[in-house]
Amino acid sequence: MLPSGPQPGGAPMNVAYQLHRLGKHPAMISRIGTDERGKELMKLLQTKGLNTDYIQVDEEVPTGIVRAEQHANGDMSYDIVSPSAWDHITADETTAALVKQAEYFVFGSLSARHPTSRNTLFQLLETAHTKVLDINLRTPHYTRPLIELLLQYADILKLNIDELELVTNWYGNYNNTADRVSLLQDKFGIHRMIVTMGAKGAQLHLNGQMYTHPGYAVPVTDTVGSGDAFLAAFISKTIDKAAPEELLDFANRLAATITTYKGAMPDYDLKEVDSLFR
Repeated sequence: MLPSGPQPGGAPMNVAYQLHRLGKHPAMISRIGTDERGKELMKLLQTKGLNTDYIQVDEEVPTGIVRAEQHANGDMSYDIVSPSAWDHITADETTAALVKQAEYFVFGSLSARHPTSRNTLFQLLETAHTKVLDINLRTPHYTRPLIELLLQYADILKLNIDELELVTNWYGNYNNTADRVSLLQDKFGIHRMIVTMGAKGAQLHLNGQMYTHPGYAVPVTDTVGSGDAFLAAFISKTIDKAAPEELLDFANRLAATITTYKGAMPDYDLKEVDSLFR
């Protein structure tokens, strides 16, 4: 529920949408209520071409909403309302089978705030192949023990620079980003890490090498969903076996393109992603 009006949201959904735009075949696991918001959301996702076969319907709990407030300095704060249907995702046989055959499993920390979805998440992580943790630290919906447990599962970790500093400050003081990344990679055995830095671009830490990209300057409409677009581009190019430099460049280009639109799920032509920065 943004100041400008309601918008469909949620990091995994945004990633799934962008992967679909990039020609991949995502499916989304979630749960909605029987209310009008849930019906509208399903209709929208189906219109966008997303696979909704694994979105569960809750007869008692309403479709989740988040109230977003913009402060005078431009920062946003979020009230992630409870109860929400997505807190009650169950691990049925079809969901478990989907995860078992999927090449990548994208998950975040918010889905573990309630015992029901948390238990489902950990069941699915046991059978998932490449596990992609997109940390989304929203107070008060996480704890240090929970984040540390999720990090133990991650094959690929994506977080922003503020989240990197917050998590690594649990263990001591560090002089630079590279030291912070090395700490998490060594402590949790994470071979691939992405650190996004907003307008300053991003870093990719892969097999002991660091790749950097300064980002692209564009006229920004809003930044909602840009990090999710970055992650989707990263996964898509990883599937395509692109070189790290190409992968990082494309992810920055797609993220920058999305900021020129309103909302996280705009209709755009992939040609824009190439032509915008030529």
